[in-house]
Amino acid sequence: MAMRLSNRIRRRAETVIECVLFLCAAGSVLITAGIIAVLVMETAAFLRDVSIVEFLTGTNWTPLFSDKHFGVLPLVAGTALVSAIAMAIALPAGLLSAIYLSEYAPSRVRRVLKPTLELLAGVPTVVYGYFALLFVTPLLQQWIPSLSGFNALAPGLVMGLMILPLVSSLSEDALHAVPDGLREAAFALGSTRMQTTLRVVVPAAVSGIAASFILGISRAIGETMIVAVAAGQQPRLTANPLVPVETMTAYIVQVSLGDTPAGTLEYRTIFAVGMLLFIMTFTLNVVSNWLRQRFKGMYS
Repeated sequence: MAMRLSNRIRRRAETVIECVLFLCAAGSVLITAGIIAVLVMETAAFLRDVSIVEFLTGTNWTPLFSDKHFGVLPLVAGTALVSAIAMAIALPAGLLSAIYLSEYAPSRVRRVLKPTLELLAGVPTVVYGYFALLFVTPLLQQWIPSLSGFNALAPGLVMGLMILPLVSSLSEDALHAVPDGLREAAFALGSTRMQTTLRVVVPAAVSGIAASFILGISRAIGETMIVAVAAGQQPRLTANPLVPVETMTAYIVQVSLGDTPAGTLEYRTIFAVGMLLFIMTFTLNVVSNWLRQRFKGMYS
């Protein structure tokens, strides 16, 4: 009798837990669907007044001026420029640190260094933004006198520092998942540790490493506070990192401050830019997930 009662209570508890987990999962899906629906509706309303060709190919972005132009390329260029600088720092440094942690560091050192490196990911991005504006930019101006107070170089460098733990951690996991039999076979053939690492382990983990790179790029494209604080708010189609630029996320912050009336064409520009940003990051995440699945299937 007591066992039946215990089993009944356990089944009911399991049912309640399943319902709670289902509601959490369904809530996440519904929230995501709601965000996408809002972006699609507002973007469609924007595109009824602005040609999609002008939006995607125009080189002037002045929706808040009296002479309005809606070419988003300057914002895309600013985003790409800052992200490229960040990736030039994060990708090689992250991969090299991952190789050291996986192949060279003693286990005791690895247990200390990896969590310490990942602490960088816990620093608020607004702190990175003011660090770029008040410390990195003045420091760079001592070496580059023509560097503007707001520029793409300083936030790009600091963003690379912020993304480095993400690239390093994911790449290290990919390298660590390579079977030891491959390493032992390479050593048995007379390979040095460096040759084994570069010619055996890294190629075997290339799918996971590529996935970490793509996730890092996606993180850089979607970063907001660093560029909003330190990059400036001057949309321009340029590849010069020494001048102020405006990224897609920084523009969304600018318009969202409340000075632009809701429901106007100017206000709807943030949804059009947000939709383009969503498509870019979603595409990168899909590619990253495909690479991770391929990597997982290779060694499962």
